[in-house]
Order: sequence, then structure tokens, then C-alpha cells
Amino acid sequence: MNDNNESNKALVQNFINAVNKRDWDMLDNMVAEDFARHSFAAGEPAVKCRGDLIQYLRTQESIFPKFREKILDLVAEGDKVAARQQFKGTQLGKMGPYPASCKDMDIEYLAIYRIKNETIAEAWVEWDNYTSMKQLGHMDMIKQN
Repeated sequence: MNDNNESNKALVQNFINAVNKRDWDMLDNMVAEDFARHSFAAGEPAVKCRGDLIQYLRTQESIFPKFREKILDLVAEGDKVAARQQFKGTQLGKMGPYPASCKDMDIEYLAIYRIKNETIAEAWVEWDNYTSMKQLGHMDMIKQN
């Protein structure tokens, strides 16, 4: 068993724990200052630094105040950690053009994290946006546009 792989997996698990605790200060030690997050699932705004990531997470919290993330599978090789994750939350805030639905969203998504100097330097995150919008009851709004 590669100790580096295990420490990289532990870093990602600790990152998710910090996000669930809303401990944004803890991210200073886990996430590189020049962190980049790549995602095309919802045409998301660019996350090009740790500050952008924290702002993104705070916005997510304003939309889904009690959201929780969970790691379902975690695989590491070299400087990459691949995760199958779960996101659960109730939409209580406005999400772009979509009003608060007060409906639950429970989706799985895939993320690949790149580790550099014992911090998370980059992430690629993708999920099934269709299913999430369907769960939140926003499909009628999408069909009108």
C-alpha cells in the first residue's frame, strides 16, 4: 500500500469534513492558494483560487443551508484522487434564475482531485445536472426557455 496514496485520500476526506463543518479557515491548510475547480455541469462560474472556492461554497450554503457531502468511493494513484461523492440538501435559496423550491436534492457526482505539496491544487467535478434539476422541480422552467 502506497503511503502517499493513503495521505492523499486522507486529505480529500478531511477536505469534505471541513466543507460539511463549514470550517472555511481549515481550508487554508488543505487547498492551494492558486486552486482551480473545473466543471461544466451547470455552466458554473470559474473558480481560480482558494478564495473563489470558499465563495462558491458559501453560495452553495446559502442555497442549500444544511447540505451534506459524503464520500462513497475513493481511489488514489500518483498525484490524483478520484471520488464518487454524494450531495444531499434542501433548496431553500434562489439558485440563479430558479426560485427556492424547498425540495430535496440527493445526487451522486464524480470528482478528481490533484494533490500538490500536500494540498488540493485542482479539481474536476461533474454530475448529472438533469437529475438534480428534476429533483428540485425546475424542469418546467427549463422547458420554457
